[in-house]
Amino acid sequence: MLFSSRTQGHLIALMTVFLWGTTFIATKILLIDFKPVEILFFRFGLGYLTLWILSPRFLAWQGVKQECMFLCVGLCGVTCYFLCENIALTYTTASNVGVITTLAPIFTAILSIFFLKAETPPKRFYIGCLFAIVGVGLISFNGQFVLSLNPLGDLLTMLACLFWACYSILVKKSSNYGYNTILLTRRFFFYGLMLMLPVLPFFDFQWDLSRFTNTVNLCNFLFLGVGASAICFASWNYAVKLVGAVKISIYLYLVPILTIIAAVVILHEPFTWIAAIGTLFTLCGVLLSEGKISVKRK
Repeated sequence: MLFSSRTQGHLIALMTVFLWGTTFIATKILLIDFKPVEILFFRFGLGYLTLWILSPRFLAWQGVKQECMFLCVGLCGVTCYFLCENIALTYTTASNVGVITTLAPIFTAILSIFFLKAETPPKRFYIGCLFAIVGVGLISFNGQFVLSLNPLGDLLTMLACLFWACYSILVKKSSNYGYNTILLTRRFFFYGLMLMLPVLPFFDFQWDLSRFTNTVNLCNFLFLGVGASAICFASWNYAVKLVGAVKISIYLYLVPILTIIAAVVILHEPFTWIAAIGTLFTLCGVLLSEGKISVKRK
């Protein structure tokens, strides 16, 4: 084997966050013709169909206990996380959301202490998280030190972080059953979409499929649905299975960096020296949390 299973997990996680870091560009373009909830539903609907194409096998009913866990995974990682994050953006600034969402790995680590005892992180993990939070904060502000306080929007963002942490823990527990990753991810998507249906009318959801005749809209949805949803969620879940929820969650700190780079290259947005320092802080935080600094063991 060329790489160990843990190394494979880290490489897969890097590939995944690379794609997730560029979803901002596609989403920003789609917001011209689609509401956030419409992008969310169509994106995961396409992702669900893609997973059927990738693995056209049926995952039988696994019993009430296991299916309830799968339902909770879909509820936390698909329905609640993305709804909370999208709604939060209508009440608070993007800078606030960008900073607060970096708390997700911290929440994951805390929950793992209670639910995944084998993954209790060492002290360097928390030190690395602190470095990364400072770094992402600098990147998000990007030279504009204006942090407006909006309790509802900020609270929704923190709630989204908590849902992602729950998702990560539940994915790790679900992976212990030994099911095929694609089939399991598809089951998560199914429950997430079903739980999303009841709230669509409250967000003035429109089925208007004529918008997909626009080539730009279609290509961006293919990227979000096939790449960022179907493939990335399956690869992320597989990485969690190989390495662990806590270790893998730290890679989420790289998403804002990749988003900044994509925005500069594609949208020609400015990149200040403060954002550069933030990038350095974030990378140092990731390396420290991942234990790249050697520690002597007895």
